Amino acid sequence: MAIANVLSNIMIPLANLVSVIFLGHLEEIHHLAGVALAGNLLNFLYFVLAFLRMGTTGVTAQAVGRNDREGVLLVGLRNGLIAVVLGGAIVLLQYPLGYLGFALLDVAPEVKASGLSYFNTQIWGAPAILLNFVLLGWFLGQEKNGLVVLLSVVGNAANIALDYLFIIHLGWESMGAGVSYATSQYLSLLVGLIFLCKEIQWQELREVAGKIWDTSAIRSTLTFNGNIFISNLILMFTSLMFNYQGAQMGTIIYAQNALLLQIWNLNFYFVEGLGYGTETLVGNFKGKGASQQLVPLVGVSILTALLVGLSFSGVCWLFPDTVFGLLTNHTEVTENIHIFVPWLLLALICSSIGYMLDGYFLGLAEGDTLRNVSLVALAVGFLPADVAAIKFESNHILWLAFLLFDAIRMVMLGVQLPRTFARDVEDGSVSLPAIEANRDFPLSIEEI
Repeated sequence: MAIANVLSNIMIPLANLVSVIFLGHLEEIHHLAGVALAGNLLNFLYFVLAFLRMGTTGVTAQAVGRNDREGVLLVGLRNGLIAVVLGGAIVLLQYPLGYLGFALLDVAPEVKASGLSYFNTQIWGAPAILLNFVLLGWFLGQEKNGLVVLLSVVGNAANIALDYLFIIHLGWESMGAGVSYATSQYLSLLVGLIFLCKEIQWQELREVAGKIWDTSAIRSTLTFNGNIFISNLILMFTSLMFNYQGAQMGTIIYAQNALLLQIWNLNFYFVEGLGYGTETLVGNFKGKGASQQLVPLVGVSILTALLVGLSFSGVCWLFPDTVFGLLTNHTEVTENIHIFVPWLLLALICSSIGYMLDGYFLGLAEGDTLRNVSLVALAVGFLPADVAAIKFESNHILWLAFLLFDAIRMVMLGVQLPRTFARDVEDGSVSLPAIEANRDFPLSIEEI
């Protein structure tokens, strides 16, 4: 499951890299700069809205574990409805969002023009992007990993082909990049809906249609998604602050941090794939009431996440000149970058385990746990160290702030693991999920 999810994830940066190559070979460099800035704004927007995927997978897996077909359908339909509303709102608010975003940036007029051209075309893909989040989460929750890979291949391959058509062949420049991205998302959505129609019978939809609007269920869905939204917002805030503070320390420091974060981001795509698999299995086990399966699952997941983090950090530790030399040929950037590699090593280990545990608690549908942990890590770890980094203008302290945020999240989530292992047994009784998983009554003595 993790391998399929990693393959799906890794295609995203590869497709983006091809777009950068096309734009980077145009005569005017401001197209590349504008698209990069607009892309950062849109990535921020879509990252915080990724709760639509994260809030779908675990809950769907729980319904699958309970053999609750109706629950599986309702999770997808309710989150799909939220995606349509949010996607439509983003399209309607595209102009104020775009101008507000660029008003905060001090860039050249031609860069701003190119960025807005990309922003105002790409954002028409927002409804498809958000619906794809829900579809991917819904298919992941049912362990349809091959289908997830297929949708990723379709979307990203279409993006690359359309980039060539619109940017190089038709000469649409930054606008072409936006059109290609939005169009590729709708193509991916179309393929996903075709497979969805094969999964669902019209009679099933008619039977559950009236239950979509259940007030308590909608309130629970919004609460769960809202908690994930807050956690994602905090994660993005720390990343933006880290980049901003690094930029204030000079071009060389900023460039060194950017290269180090490239390794961190690549590791993240691998670990996130592991987290997806963990999330699905945890939700499935919870739905079945099989809490005894959680302990070995966590053991395998933590060990695998640790190995991934150590692999990436070990290569950078042993061969820093080779690794960073592949990313840039500017020796003024790479000659002293090794002094910050130990921070990267520790951050990779903590973030690898931490983001895997994110998947674990998402599988349990504990959005409030993720929200609270992120808030504490921000207030106790990142912000105090970040203030110190500003005062002393130290990149080492800035990396300490980054590390503390990941380390505190990892420790706090790890400390809460034991209580989840016995969550189905309370005062000697069997919980509702456990009873539902054993529908052949009467229960045996062992089950009781």
